[in-house]
Amino acid sequence: MNELLAKVLEAHGGIERWSELTVVQATVVSGGDLFTIKGAPQDPAPREMTVWLHEEHASVLPFGAPDQKTDFTAGRVSIEKLEGRVVAERDEPRTSFAGHGLDTPWDPLDRAYFNGYALWTYLTTPFLLAMPGFTVTDIEPCREGDELWRGLRATFPQEIASHSTHQDFYFGPDHLLRRHDYHVDVAGGFAAAQYVYDTVEADGIFLPTKRRAFRRDSDGRPIPNQVMVSIDISNVRFS
Repeated sequence: MNELLAKVLEAHGGIERWSELTVVQATVVSGGDLFTIKGAPQDPAPREMTVWLHEEHASVLPFGAPDQKTDFTAGRVSIEKLEGRVVAERDEPRTSFAGHGLDTPWDPLDRAYFNGYALWTYLTTPFLLAMPGFTVTDIEPCREGDELWRGLRATFPQEIASHSTHQDFYFGPDHLLRRHDYHVDVAGGFAAAQYVYDTVEADGIFLPTKRRAFRRDSDGRPIPNQVMVSIDISNVRFS
């Protein structure tokens, strides 16, 4: 295993503890310019996110109505009533984003797909990097203030849905996640730099509770006044 990745996994709770767990649930409040651009502004109501840790599967409640939730996997996304009736569904949902630009409107299933893969990625980081099919390599560190953050570039396997095939993760001197860079392929491929902070411990796992994703300029620097996505996480429970 990559030397930095091994230290990172240990700092976030350890792979042994992670392997004992199967699901994480959390309260999530999200917002940001991206949803407005997509014609689906996010209200500030808290939602309950459920993510399966060892397979790409996620669900958020409520979605679109108090008695509705989503069900996301890489190959299918659906909106369902709580009793199980399917309201809308789409197989191979990634194909629906072909030709999308940043300002292409999203329908509810597009939004459900984005929410599913993004939150699955965030709530399983950094342990997903040790899953079969992922490869990681060291990259040049970045300096933020007085700290030097070491970096890993991850290549995602084709069967895992996420922002982009190649994503960069930066870690502080304590080996905890500080920043996550990627391109949002389902929204025209714009470059994003996501800063994370307010790390907490939940059931032996350490994870950030605040995320702010900014657009990056042509030099890779975040544009401070363009918060594309904001996520606040609370009440985290692993089981």
